[in-house]
Amino acid sequence: MQHFKTLSAYLDYIELPRPEHPMLSLFSATGEGSLPCPKESSPPITNDCYSISLKKIVKGDLNYGRTKYDFTNGALIFIAPRQVLQWDSSVVYEQKGFSINFHEDFLKGTDLAHQIKKYGFFSYSVNEALHLSPKEERQIELIVENIELEYHNNQDQFSKDIIISQLGTLLKYANRFYERQFINRKELSNNLLEQFNQQLESYFETGQLEENGIPSIEQIADKLSVSQRYLSDTLKKETGKTTTEHLHLYLIDEAKNILLKPNKSVAEVAYELGFEYPPYFSRLFKKKEGISPTEYREKFKLN
Repeated sequence: MQHFKTLSAYLDYIELPRPEHPMLSLFSATGEGSLPCPKESSPPITNDCYSISLKKIVKGDLNYGRTKYDFTNGALIFIAPRQVLQWDSSVVYEQKGFSINFHEDFLKGTDLAHQIKKYGFFSYSVNEALHLSPKEERQIELIVENIELEYHNNQDQFSKDIIISQLGTLLKYANRFYERQFINRKELSNNLLEQFNQQLESYFETGQLEENGIPSIEQIADKLSVSQRYLSDTLKKETGKTTTEHLHLYLIDEAKNILLKPNKSVAEVAYELGFEYPPYFSRLFKKKEGISPTEYREKFKLN
């Protein structure tokens, strides 16, 4: 897989103009004019740059990591260094929006270098892009216009600090808008939890828990075609519980059912649910239920 270490090399490859700054480029067409078009297609590639783009795309598929996203309208997309990108000639762009690309070294020595890693949307799959309302889109465009003014201005000792400050503001607004998107997508969030539990149910019913052990959150997220971070953020926002907590809840609920079968030992219950070590299962059960698996079984018999 081809990897590009510099911003200029990456832009040369995708056939876009070279940047005015060696570590920062900005293409904007929020008003008059149009954006330059990248090359028609590319096999999987990676680079050392961050990208923030408002892409207004009519149709086509873009592969981002392991996810294929079918564009139906404009969306704000965040791409982190070393994310895998791939697209083909079916992607048809409208010539509006903007694209900001900057090398990770552009942020070195700044507070934003640490803060940017805390924004979960840089690790989301592209089908989890941020869909802006017209008002939100205008707010983002105003910030980009400020960056653009400074980008095309004669560079001086203040230029980098001003641009980074504006980038920080843009990301804070994006974080706010993602919060709104999570709230507005309650139905989707509930559906995601249902799919999460269905995946676990499928693992259990087909014997995969006993055969292969408890699946990782990343494995479940892959099955749902979302990123691990997005799955975690969505379920936490909607339910107040982490993905690991939901996984444990499912396992304990199933354990309660199996424990009522007198022909199974606690160890056998643990193995059936994918636990490699029965003592760990017993500790988790007691932590969640306040009593041990054996005590639970005895309590139910008494009732």
